[in-house]
Amino acid sequence: MLSRLAPTALYAGIVAAVVGLSKLHAAEVGTYDYTGSPRFAWSVAFIGVLAVAAYGTGLPDVPRTRRTTVLTALAAAASGAVGMSLIQLLAGDALLPRFVVFGAGLLLVPWYLLVVNLAVDGRTLDERRDRVVVVAEPSGGAGLQHDLDVTAESAALVVASVEPHAMEAVGRERPLEDLVRAEGATVLVIDRVAQELPSLVSQAATLHGEGIRVRTLSLFYEEWLGKLPIAELERVAMMFDIGEVHRQRYTRVKRIVDVVLGAIGTIALVLVVPFILIANLFGNRGPLLYRQTRVGKAGKEFRILKFRTMYADGEQGGAWTGEDDPRITRFGGVLRRSHLDELPQVVNILRGELSIVGPRPEQPHYVDELNEKLPFYSMRHLVRPGLTGWAQIKYGYAGDERDALEKLQYEFFYLRRQSLSLDLRIVGRTVRSVLGGDGR
Repeated sequence: MLSRLAPTALYAGIVAAVVGLSKLHAAEVGTYDYTGSPRFAWSVAFIGVLAVAAYGTGLPDVPRTRRTTVLTALAAAASGAVGMSLIQLLAGDALLPRFVVFGAGLLLVPWYLLVVNLAVDGRTLDERRDRVVVVAEPSGGAGLQHDLDVTAESAALVVASVEPHAMEAVGRERPLEDLVRAEGATVLVIDRVAQELPSLVSQAATLHGEGIRVRTLSLFYEEWLGKLPIAELERVAMMFDIGEVHRQRYTRVKRIVDVVLGAIGTIALVLVVPFILIANLFGNRGPLLYRQTRVGKAGKEFRILKFRTMYADGEQGGAWTGEDDPRITRFGGVLRRSHLDELPQVVNILRGELSIVGPRPEQPHYVDELNEKLPFYSMRHLVRPGLTGWAQIKYGYAGDERDALEKLQYEFFYLRRQSLSLDLRIVGRTVRSVLGGDGR
């Protein structure tokens, strides 16, 4: 409950600070009608700037060290105030009083610290509340706690993990019930093998009646981790609707959003090209753009566009690209870290080859290799590939085939849950990732 309350408290505090200071200034300093003046609309805009700055810096979920928490709170408040100041500078007018702009920044720092502590306390309570017993084969349950520690959507702690047949072979009459009660578990996870053993299913039913939440391994991965387990991928490949395939309205609205955002991105592209051309002369000599063949929707190939980040002959050969690849030039590293190298892909979006959100397109030879090893890999090509995607924000780079398989679990989750609300969530997390400097 506390962890869910923290984001609401964060944004409520921003609204209270800006509106409160605006009303105070109107009543005591400016003697004007706050709600009837243009400053009311600009204070709403300022609230939006502060909210984006807070979200972009990672609030209320930041690393749990006191120094990082303080620095993040200061950065969020300062970014919001500076952002509004830049807007006023470009407008050539004092749209909001400095008392409101900088006063809100000062007030929000301690509030941000309080909200972060609230989020941390809430996560700790969540971990204590969601105590998980896993009954699964080693192939299904392996690495589950690691995933929960690194990429969880909801916090949980695995307190026991046992194999189904080993649990059934225990001499006691109802060993699963005893284990769950002894560990104080609140969630019981059972895989397909356990579901085929009547004695374990019977005990799970009893525990369910006592208030213990029971989940299949697949459902637990979906709800707590935002992905489908490897063992389930092929079995469920056709067992769900896909938004772009089965919901025409979603497809049309998604394309409209792509075109609008692509047009806005084109303006940004035109503005940055002269600066990149100049910078390339010093730290990235060679062609401005890099073109590479990728596989898109329905398996159709297209040429993806990027600002070149490697030496002119370094992007040949088709090797997997690492985060610290030695082929990356000095200025190319800047482009990658700032994610500006992806900006030319707005052209691909307007052409209809890419979407804003979707599985990241791969090179044809990788697709051929993975199709041979993973018969269900081609499912990702039922939808238009994306500039960003669920797998990108959850996992990041795919440096080899093992990484590609790991990312595929997240891509299947996206296919299964594809919707405008999930797309918006992915865009929001991408903004946070870019501003926070982590992930691609």
